[in-house]
Amino acid sequence: MTPIQPKPFYRQLYVVVFAAMLLGIAFGFFYPDLGVKMKPLGDAFINLVKMLISPIIFCTVVHGIASMGDLRKLGRVGGKTLFYFEVVSTLALVLGLVVVNVLKPGAGFNINPATLDPELTRSYTSNAHALSTVDFLMNLIPKTFFGAFASGDLLQTLVVAALVAFALQAMGSRGKPVLQVIDTGSQIFFGIMHIVVKLAPIGVFGAMAFTIGSNGIRSLTYLLELIAGFYLTAGLFVVLVLGGIAWACGFSIFRFLVFIKEELVLVLGTSSSETALPGMIQKMKRLGCAESTVGLVIPTGYSFNLDGTNIYMAMAAVFLAQATNTPMDLSHQISLLMVAMITSKGASGVTGAGFVCLAATLAAVPGIPIESLALLVGIDRLMSQCRSFTNLIGNGVATVVISRWEKEVSAETVRAHLRPSS
Repeated sequence: MTPIQPKPFYRQLYVVVFAAMLLGIAFGFFYPDLGVKMKPLGDAFINLVKMLISPIIFCTVVHGIASMGDLRKLGRVGGKTLFYFEVVSTLALVLGLVVVNVLKPGAGFNINPATLDPELTRSYTSNAHALSTVDFLMNLIPKTFFGAFASGDLLQTLVVAALVAFALQAMGSRGKPVLQVIDTGSQIFFGIMHIVVKLAPIGVFGAMAFTIGSNGIRSLTYLLELIAGFYLTAGLFVVLVLGGIAWACGFSIFRFLVFIKEELVLVLGTSSSETALPGMIQKMKRLGCAESTVGLVIPTGYSFNLDGTNIYMAMAAVFLAQATNTPMDLSHQISLLMVAMITSKGASGVTGAGFVCLAATLAAVPGIPIESLALLVGIDRLMSQCRSFTNLIGNGVATVVISRWEKEVSAETVRAHLRPSS
C-alpha cells in the first residue's frame, strides 16, 4: 500500500488561513471602503460554525456521559473539572489585577466620561445587567427542549445534553440504540464541520479586511499600552501558569501549542474560540484523552473556564477606573474579582461576548462610569483575539490535566503524540 504523502506546508490549512489574514489586513488598509464591505464573509463563516456548535456539543456530551457508565466516576470527573476551572480562572483574574496595577496603563488619561459618545456602547450595555445567582440559574433552563439549540446558549445545551445522557444511562441496554444514533449524528456534524472549515481562509480574510477597513490602522495602535499589557499578561499566564500546570502533568506547553497550531491560527483570524471547538475535541482524543472526559471538559470549559476573558475583564475594568480617575482601592478590586467570576460565565467564546460581560461587571460594581466603555470599542476586536486565544489554550490544557488525574493517559503517551513526527 502506497503511504499517504503529507501536504506541502503551503497547502496546510493554518498556513493558508494565516496568509488570508495578512491579505485581509493589507486589503483593509489599502482599500478601506471595500474592506468594510467584506464583513459578510467573516460573519457568514462564523455563523456557519455557530450553526453546528450546539448539535456537536449535544452529541459529544450525551455520548461522553452516557458511555461513562459509572455515575460515581461522572461525579468525580465533574467535581475535579469544576474545581480546576475555578482555581485557574481565579488565578487569571488575580494575575490581570496585579499586572494592571503595576503597569497602570490608564493613569494620566484623565478622561471625562461625559465627553464620550454613549451611542458607541449602547448595543452592548442594553444587554448588560448585574447577574444575580437566581438569574444565572434560571437562565440555564431553556424555554423549550429545542430552545437551547435555537438560541445557541452553550450552558442551556449542556443542561439538555446532561438530562438526555442521564435518561439514556437509566434505560440501560434499551438506550444503546439511541446512543448509537447520537454517535452517528456526531460523525455527521463533524463531517459537515470539515467541509465548513475549508472556507476558513475566506472568512478570515473578510473578518480582517472589515476590522482594518472600518477602524483603520489605528485599530492596531490605539490604546497601545493597554493592548500590549493585555497580551503580555495573557502570554505570562499561558507560559507560567498553564505551562507550570502542563509541566507538573509531564508535558511541554510549547509542544502543545504546536500541536494545536491549526486551531490557534483559526481563532486568530476569526476572534472566536468557537470556530476551533470541533478541532479541539478531535485533537484531545488524538492525545489519548478518554472520549467521556473530552466530552465533559471541553464543552463545559467554554462556559466555565474562560481564562482570557477573566484577564481581560480584570484589566479593562481597572484601566477604565484609572483612565476616568475613579478611586478603586483593594476592597473595590476584590469585589470586582468576585463579580467577574460570575459574569464571565456568560461568555461562551462568541466574538464580542467578553465586552458584554465587562459591561455587566461594571453595572454590578458601582463607581466606574459605564459610559467609559466607549474607550474600548475601537480595540475590542483586537482584544477579542487574545481572549479567545487564551481561552482555547486553557481548555485544551484542562482536558489533558483531568485525563492525567483520572489516569486515562500517561505522560509518556501525551509526549509521544505531541512530538512533531506524530
